[in-house]
Amino acid sequence: MIDFRLLLDDFDQTARRLARKGVDRGILDEARRLAALRRDQVRSVDAARQELNAGSARVGQLMKEGARSDAETLRAEMAALRDRVADLEEGLKLTETDLDEVLSRIPNLPSDDVPDGAGEQDNVVVSTHGYDPAAYEGREWSPHWEIGERLGIFDAARAAKLSGAMFAVLRGEGARALRGLALFALDMNRGSYEEIIPPHAVRTEVITRTGHLTKFDTQAYKLRDDELWLIPTGEVPLMGLHQGEILAEADLPRRYMAYTVCWRREAGAAGRDTRGMQRLHEFHKVELVKLCRPEDGEAELQSLVEDCARPLEALGLPYRVVQLCAGDLTFSAAKVYDIEVYAPGVGRWLEASSVSLVTDFQSRRGQIRFRREGGGTELVHALNGSGLATPRVWAAVLENGLQPDGSVRLPSVLAPYVGTETITPR
Repeated sequence: MIDFRLLLDDFDQTARRLARKGVDRGILDEARRLAALRRDQVRSVDAARQELNAGSARVGQLMKEGARSDAETLRAEMAALRDRVADLEEGLKLTETDLDEVLSRIPNLPSDDVPDGAGEQDNVVVSTHGYDPAAYEGREWSPHWEIGERLGIFDAARAAKLSGAMFAVLRGEGARALRGLALFALDMNRGSYEEIIPPHAVRTEVITRTGHLTKFDTQAYKLRDDELWLIPTGEVPLMGLHQGEILAEADLPRRYMAYTVCWRREAGAAGRDTRGMQRLHEFHKVELVKLCRPEDGEAELQSLVEDCARPLEALGLPYRVVQLCAGDLTFSAAKVYDIEVYAPGVGRWLEASSVSLVTDFQSRRGQIRFRREGGGTELVHALNGSGLATPRVWAAVLENGLQPDGSVRLPSVLAPYVGTETITPR
């Protein structure tokens, strides 16, 4: 969550920045009202407690002096004051609950250097790699679901029979290729990131503290009999590892990676780019997460973009880096770079990774701090990125590797994981 003190000390500037994300001023006015009420209530509680402590000490002093009658009179006054303190504390607690609820619906502030814009059309292509439009001219390209069905490695009909729309069944070399992509991404980053195998279901407070439950409350999958949610991304459990902890400055940055199955309802996506592997309810992904000092956030973001692009470079796939405008930023992010891979069969750039600088937005609610050497504690800054989201990269591998005879030539770095250099019809 954002620091509510910004609403008290710098409201106009904060409102201006959040307006770039399309945040309605009404919710900010309500948050400011509650923040001011909380401030006043804290002062009242503190003053009443001080009066209570002083009065209680005075009762003891009067008893020592033998002024029993005065002591009893004052003790009765303190009993009434104690009840008033309890009432003030209860009022403060209710206000803090209301403030927390409103703050949970306010996204992170965008960085000042994020371009203005309202949506995808205003995003900025930063760089393009390995893409030559002329290379795709003069021949017919097929979408990956058609290629996969002809090769016998993609079974849409049985996926629908098992689970309905927006699920996939991969077979043989197709299954090994998807698993191989994940293992390949893990192997590429094992020198820089600690690999974690986290739970795939987390408590409500864990998914809430990362800002995902608010964003995905209509899209997340909740277990029926437990207060647990299936993770929408590996970022959620990785960020939850250090909730409530104070890390040593010397131990930063922390870099983690995890290969997980992720779940999203993708509400409202029916009929929109849902064929094949473009948009799934259940998908496999390698996630990279960093925790660092505030002053290191920008440098760590740039290196994270490089880490997430490196597998695509090694796979020989055409890709581009796109900076999201303010209106297209995700809820928790201050700055985002999407890495998109070109899929000639669908004639589109497909998002293969989303790399985000989250600043202290998640660590504030999760209370993840670090202690400066010889100083106090501060909130860590967090970053996350898809080391490799397998479904769309799998699609791009098939579409870019399609040969005139209908077979698919695999990237040389992926072939050892699959056990073949070429996938031919089964």
